[in-house]
Amino acid sequence: MLDLLRRGRDDHGVVAVKAEFEAEGTRPDEFLRLLELAHKADLKVALKIGGCEAVTDLLSSRLYGIDYVIAPMVETPYALSKFIEAKNKTHSRDDQTATAFLFNLETETTLRNLDQMARQAKGQLDGIVFGRVDFTLSRGLARGDVDTRAITDAVLQVAQVARELDLELVVGGSVSTASLAALREIQAVRLDRFETRKVIFAGEAVTRPGMAAGIETAVQFELAWLKNKRDYYASIAQEDASRIAMIERRLASNDQERAAG
Repeated sequence: MLDLLRRGRDDHGVVAVKAEFEAEGTRPDEFLRLLELAHKADLKVALKIGGCEAVTDLLSSRLYGIDYVIAPMVETPYALSKFIEAKNKTHSRDDQTATAFLFNLETETTLRNLDQMARQAKGQLDGIVFGRVDFTLSRGLARGDVDTRAITDAVLQVAQVARELDLELVVGGSVSTASLAALREIQAVRLDRFETRKVIFAGEAVTRPGMAAGIETAVQFELAWLKNKRDYYASIAQEDASRIAMIERRLASNDQERAAG
């Protein structure tokens, strides 16, 4: 996993790894392993917290020294105000200089509120993460439609607003080699970073030749991560197997002795 991250960093513009306390449900022990890998690979770490007002997650992000904090499902100006209020409660001014705070745009409702919310975010937050899968599903389309013209046009709309207000734009959601043409089009307006499930690239990396290999490296890392996670918990599940068997034998022997007596 470490070799894949270093290769991604050196050859393909990888700048960070990503975890979620939201949908992915990253556990603390998993997160610590990811932090260790990131530090060894000299990469930043992004964390999607559980909601706009997830204060415990925000406190954890400060404790772990997270570089990018993303709040999911922020659909209205009111929800955005709750995120701003929560991060100001948990992070001092000095803390906030070391951490970027972004909100997820992942539904049609958020897009309709974009102008007001983007102006509200200016000076309070650092940017917007466009979650293409949830956004696509919110329009009643299939997950496989993320790279269609209609979805790319929606991202371009957000990119234009981000450029005008100097807000960062990050694009994620089923990013694959099929997404590269759309990402290049978005990058011509504004694209600070783009991400797969676990790996984040610099926006300019999408213009590099051989970027398909970069996406493949990110997918290989995710697969290695999932296999490591599977093996880790499988070993935990089996670590007391011999003692369980011994206690069961002892109890069975006691039962036999009582029956004989």
